[in-house]
Amino acid sequence: MLNLSPRQLLLLSLVAAFATMALKGVAWYLTDSVGFLSDAVESLVNVAGAGFALFMVTLAQRPADNNHPYGHSKAEYLSAAFEGGMILLAALAIAVTAIERLINPQPIADLGIGTVLIVLASLLNLVVGLLLLRGGKVHNSPALEGDGKHLMTDVWTTVGVVVGVSLAMLTGYTWLDPVVAIGVALHILHEGWQILYKASNGLMDQALSDKRIAEIEQVLSQFSCHNVFFINLRTRAAATLQFAQADMQVPKEWTVQRAHQVADEAEQALQAIGIELAVHIEPHNAHGPIDQTTL
Repeated sequence: MLNLSPRQLLLLSLVAAFATMALKGVAWYLTDSVGFLSDAVESLVNVAGAGFALFMVTLAQRPADNNHPYGHSKAEYLSAAFEGGMILLAALAIAVTAIERLINPQPIADLGIGTVLIVLASLLNLVVGLLLLRGGKVHNSPALEGDGKHLMTDVWTTVGVVVGVSLAMLTGYTWLDPVVAIGVALHILHEGWQILYKASNGLMDQALSDKRIAEIEQVLSQFSCHNVFFINLRTRAAATLQFAQADMQVPKEWTVQRAHQVADEAEQALQAIGIELAVHIEPHNAHGPIDQTTL
């Protein structure tokens, strides 16, 4: 699979969003299906989300400066929050349109051509969505992950819409089309809420995963052979960046230079696994650390 950067993946997502929006728009025009319209509206959200995510990822990659000493990586959470908000608005628009069509049902025409176009758009979303999810995992990028999850939701949405429209055509019950569209709106609403929830957690400095903390503890435990102990470990994630803080207790007879040398070694060891460590140095007596809560 191609090893693309976050910006390249989001450029690909933006191009795919325009292509799928065009395909679904034509499908809706040919069939006059409110289900297909719901799919087309969500593709419009994909365009806005991918465009804003591309801008935020570009901003997040800027180096740290005087005003942002910890970098700009949290901009990616703004992208996820924006996309989540757009998804919620799209869900409301779809629901209103579907309810109106449920009250005033209309016949569906030219299902075959419309379905082919919708399926093609869905396959494109599937490929790009999988690439984005993989990229989000590789780069620890909430912007890529959010966009990828949105596209995968779009794929399942399309499956539901095609089923609903097909049932409406086969049974003659045109109300099935708007009912499925309402179900689509509820599903999109749930996905938007999940994206917003995860973005808000990121902005509030959520701790790293248990697996990641275990990796940090394993690295720091290697320094116990120097009679050095790390306590009070605290971690946080800032999109693609990961930080840790700890108190390092060293023998009280050590010089400042020796203590700083070990601290530098610990910081370099964690940098090798993608963690920025900040250390506070404290003395301990010959019997062990002052605080027995060691790593």
